[in-house]
Amino acid sequence: MERQRTFVFGDIHGCLTPLRKLVDRIGWAPHSDRLIFVGDFIDRGPDSRDVVDFIIELQGLSARVEGVMGNHEAMLLDYLNGKNRDLYIMNGGGSTLAGYAAKGEGNAPRIPHDHLAFFNSLPYLIEMDEFLVVHAGFRPGVAVKEQSRHDMVWIREPFIYSEADFGKRVLFGHTPFHEPFEMENKIGLDTGAVYGNRLTCLELPEMTFHSVRA
Repeated sequence: MERQRTFVFGDIHGCLTPLRKLVDRIGWAPHSDRLIFVGDFIDRGPDSRDVVDFIIELQGLSARVEGVMGNHEAMLLDYLNGKNRDLYIMNGGGSTLAGYAAKGEGNAPRIPHDHLAFFNSLPYLIEMDEFLVVHAGFRPGVAVKEQSRHDMVWIREPFIYSEADFGKRVLFGHTPFHEPFEMENKIGLDTGAVYGNRLTCLELPEMTFHSVRA
């Protein structure tokens, strides 16, 4: 019987080249392997639109490709709805908007329908048998089912330094580390690809890290 593998990827932030390299390195088998992304597909890096195209392409090959909402996807959706536009630009959204700009139309972003559908389809949480996958983390002392969406995509220190039991081990991104951040109750998978470090994924159930230099 063929083994069932799951790979959970850290923040990509528009870095298409290391994403392609890492998918190749793990020897992804579309018919059996599950790919989960912790959000922040876009912004800051040079190829946000192409990253989304690539993820949608992977989803076309397998129903076992999914991801959670990151704060950057949430900010883009707010921007497109006329909310918190300055916040999005200040957080690296300009590179993404430039990639979607419609030439000759005042450079207004024109997001393809399939990309919009992708952004709007992202859940805030994916629950597995032994793990919870979320972008930023959870607020200690609050039941997982009662967590706010804002905390799930934005929280940092209260979660990072907490030893609280969230019911299952939490796999998250959002806060970059030089190496995967491991505690008994959580694993941080953002290893700063967009800052010139590495893109990392965790292979389950083997608990093996794979990474490539950005």
